[in-house]
Amino acid sequence: MNAVAAGTLRVVPIGGLGEIGRNMLALETEQDIVVIDCGLMFPEQDMLGIDLVIPDVSYLVQHKEKVRGIFLTHGHEDHVGALPYVLPRVPVPVYGTPLTVGLLAHKLKEHGLAASTEVITVTPGRVVSVGSMSVEFIHTTHSIPDACALAVRTPLGIVLHTGDFKLDSTPIHGTPPDLGRIAALGNEGVLLLLSDSTNVDSPGVTPSERTVAEPLAEHFHRASGRIIMATFASNISRLQQALSVAESQGRRALLVGRSMLNNVRVAHDLGLLEYNEGTLVAPKKLSGIPDASMLVLCTGSQGEPLSALTRIASGQHPMVSLKEGDTVILSANPIPGNEEMVHRTINNLYRRGATVFHSSRHGVHASGHASREELKLLLTLVRPRYFIPVHGEYRHLKLHAQLGASMGVTRQDTPTVDNGVIVEIDASGFHVTGERASCGYVYVDGVSIPEDGEVVLRDRQHIAHDGIVIVACTVERSTGMVVSGPELVMRGVAGDGLEGLTDEAREKVLSALAGLSPDVDQTVWQAVVHRTLARFFSGHAAGHPMVLPVITMI
Repeated sequence: MNAVAAGTLRVVPIGGLGEIGRNMLALETEQDIVVIDCGLMFPEQDMLGIDLVIPDVSYLVQHKEKVRGIFLTHGHEDHVGALPYVLPRVPVPVYGTPLTVGLLAHKLKEHGLAASTEVITVTPGRVVSVGSMSVEFIHTTHSIPDACALAVRTPLGIVLHTGDFKLDSTPIHGTPPDLGRIAALGNEGVLLLLSDSTNVDSPGVTPSERTVAEPLAEHFHRASGRIIMATFASNISRLQQALSVAESQGRRALLVGRSMLNNVRVAHDLGLLEYNEGTLVAPKKLSGIPDASMLVLCTGSQGEPLSALTRIASGQHPMVSLKEGDTVILSANPIPGNEEMVHRTINNLYRRGATVFHSSRHGVHASGHASREELKLLLTLVRPRYFIPVHGEYRHLKLHAQLGASMGVTRQDTPTVDNGVIVEIDASGFHVTGERASCGYVYVDGVSIPEDGEVVLRDRQHIAHDGIVIVACTVERSTGMVVSGPELVMRGVAGDGLEGLTDEAREKVLSALAGLSPDVDQTVWQAVVHRTLARFFSGHAAGHPMVLPVITMI
């Protein structure tokens, strides 16, 4: 690939274009590279055994001597979640606002990177100079506090990246977005606008986060038993509203899930989440609290197979079991592609006798992304010379490009840019070079992500050292009955008397599967079998054999 010529700005979208998640983009001059965001994407249903999907950063690794830093727009997983896996390969400073840095700190500590990573906390209005470029943080509003747009001054002009945003004039936390500063940049002249496209097909204006409070209060008031509310653990504004309503109605709150516990702690320490002493209750002290005085806050609003709400819905959660009279609130809209998993979770909640309210349909969610009229206002304020829609599926990018063209802020024939498509801007204009950067999926299985060959090597080493157990059974889809198996095949597993324990292992599997609803996702069946046999063999085998469940649904 050709080097960047003098007087040229190269734009390299590494992830987040044509998809929801994996947001990452590089701006490159002759001497320097600035990276905006470093996010992950949760696996699709056919990505069996995969925990996370992150961007391919081969391009940055090839040019890491030029990378000056990673600048974060906000603290959502699809913008910061890949950092623990990317930083060992591209060890550079990371810049973010206080909440963003606070949420990131726990991840870096978990991965042993806290001591070796330079993390710089910035506040809106600050300008950070890095080589031939500088980056200004501009306050915006989103579904998480401390969100910012980034104005990058390059030798060719200003590049404005909106991050995820909506124009919320009555945010739960902080002040309305700094439209004055954005307008001032527009008056100065913006070379390139990179703008959030997620809600471009939604007409009008996105409702303020405050509009969720009244429907939540109404649903809480009507609930005669426990309330189980699922939302993103990073949606601090939503958590604040839920806790405030709970306190006003005499409910106490149980937090379920590591990410929920950690994010609430970080936000509370930063003064971004307020609640009375005694509102939060520990699991060990639940027994004396009436159902009508309980709120459970958990993750799983997207129907993720192993999330807290999905496990609750399938009867597999160790702390929370659904019963008649429970009210469940899914305080989020399904991310495109997750609809089937969300609907399956809702079906299982109803099967167990819960009353369910979900999404903006029941008033319990307000999007964090700008709708069409807000996007038009931003384009009017910025008036960029060039425009690249970002953050969205391809249809969103295309519609956003057409919106820009209809307003005269960009050429009608400007192509929609996708992941990996390298764009260069110089004195002669905007050019799609024809060159592509690596932009494929990198799969994370467990806590490491090496390249594919290393994953294969690791699995071979695991099998060679501890052996493998393959368990196969056939399940009738309509009833959830195990009609064949489970059959166990063991190879290379060491231990005294293992052959005589196969019947006990089969009984363990059958017992674990007996409580599953027939409507749960196939990955849940596989996870239950895997967890059951991994525990069983850890007590009887010499090592920890790899367990491969094969579930056939008929």
